[in-house]
Amino acid sequence: MGLITDDGFGRFSIPVLLGAEDALGAGQMALFFCDSRDDPIRQRHYVSMLVARRVDGLIVTGRVTDIRPPVEVPASIPVVYAVIRSADETDACVTYDDEAGGRVAVEHLIAMGRRRIAHVTGPRHHFAASARFRGWQAAVAEAGLPVIRPDLAFGAWSEEWGRQAAVVLAHEVADLDAVFCGSDQVARGVIDGLRDAGRRVPHDVAVVGFDNWDVMATGRRPLLTSVDPDLHTVGRVAAEHLLAAIDGAPRPGLHLIAPRLVVRESTAANPIDGGRTGRKT
Repeated sequence: MGLITDDGFGRFSIPVLLGAEDALGAGQMALFFCDSRDDPIRQRHYVSMLVARRVDGLIVTGRVTDIRPPVEVPASIPVVYAVIRSADETDACVTYDDEAGGRVAVEHLIAMGRRRIAHVTGPRHHFAASARFRGWQAAVAEAGLPVIRPDLAFGAWSEEWGRQAAVVLAHEVADLDAVFCGSDQVARGVIDGLRDAGRRVPHDVAVVGFDNWDVMATGRRPLLTSVDPDLHTVGRVAAEHLLAAIDGAPRPGLHLIAPRLVVRESTAANPIDGGRTGRKT
């Protein structure tokens, strides 16, 4: 089988690859890994090469949950999309549930006693940012809580944007007590901005990120509570769907994997152990 990705850094594609290999290993099938580096010409070259090698099927993955055009392959070669989604609704797509991830984050913050919960995320045109925003908005509304500064939610997937937004929130929302961030990078910037504004995390303001990226979540203090999209399971389920399609039983449509929350120091009620005992819920 072939796996094609546009995620040159491997941050998202490597966990998907490992999950796929877990499913394929039992069937003694090999996996060709091809990185298109976000270059359509390179991607077409890899597709042609894999077709020429007579692969039994393809997994197409990427670093975002946005919709992309379907790859062009002979009808005899089944394709499953992982993380990224095909514009053809009849294609099999396996990805994680961004909106549910937003809900999980906010529900955790509410359970920890937080009531003034803001949201800081990436660009509005990214599906992930908009879906996580919807999850935050719905969860706070269902709990009867105010939607804090939705005009500040969208920005960039960067620490700098997180810092900028946090400074504004700290100065303009006096009773702010939590921030759900659309990525771990944004969350790290939010923590820095809150610190610069004299707010302690989590004592004054709890912070949750998204992605559970080790280098961001555990590389600095406080250790970051984060939503884990469970990319390993996405890869495993995508490979299982591909095996089913090869066997003549395709599973078309969108299949969502539920994210999990990894609780660490940044939302602890009594942060005394540095978050060393992170747990998943």
